[in-house]
Amino acid sequence: MRASLFLIPVTLGDTEHRRVLPEYNREVILSIRHFIVENVRTARRFLKKVEPGIVIDDLTFYELNKHTSPEQVADYLVPLAKGESVGVISEAGCPAIADPGADVVAIAQRKDYPVVPLVGPSSILMSVMGSGFNGQSFAFHGYLPIDASERTNMIKKLEGRIYSEHQTQLFIETPYRNNKLVEELIRTCRPSTKLCIASNITCEDEYIRTRPIKEWTGKIPDLSKKPTIFLIYK
Repeated sequence: MRASLFLIPVTLGDTEHRRVLPEYNREVILSIRHFIVENVRTARRFLKKVEPGIVIDDLTFYELNKHTSPEQVADYLVPLAKGESVGVISEAGCPAIADPGADVVAIAQRKDYPVVPLVGPSSILMSVMGSGFNGQSFAFHGYLPIDASERTNMIKKLEGRIYSEHQTQLFIETPYRNNKLVEELIRTCRPSTKLCIASNITCEDEYIRTRPIKEWTGKIPDLSKKPTIFLIYK
């Protein structure tokens, strides 16, 4: 197996990894000794689930977060120059998608190292798949502004795009503020605009439901503390 930067997806929750990750991923993981991770503790836990016999003390972990400098990231990739593969593991889903792993990939590409994304669950793509909205053109915006007036203006702006550009709009919120965001969407959006709520995708209590805004009143599930993606379309 050629030395490469492997982007290793993880489960989106406590889902059994065999349900959402192919066996090939396990084979790749067992061939790697260097891992760039968001959180060392959770990365170790994930690797132990994939292969209980893995010897964690034989592995080297490099932590990646918003405080990691480009110089540190470049140092993390030194094993590649020596012919040793490096794996990137995020906290949930696919590395480099709404994730600091993108910085690692950018440096690897500049240095002409092979980059190999592995198959795994992406809540962004799966929410589009389950929404019934336009999957040909969609945009993910991450978190909406915290300021109330700015957030309202952003919602109106994104709603405008679904009608002018025929583009599905996706965004997220800090889990403990999910319920308030739904209430604001109901107050702000047109009654005919469709809202899809996709929560805890791939988990036991997965919830994916699409309704016009006017039909969500009184039917909003409790989304507190649950990873959720919100999608709007016409």
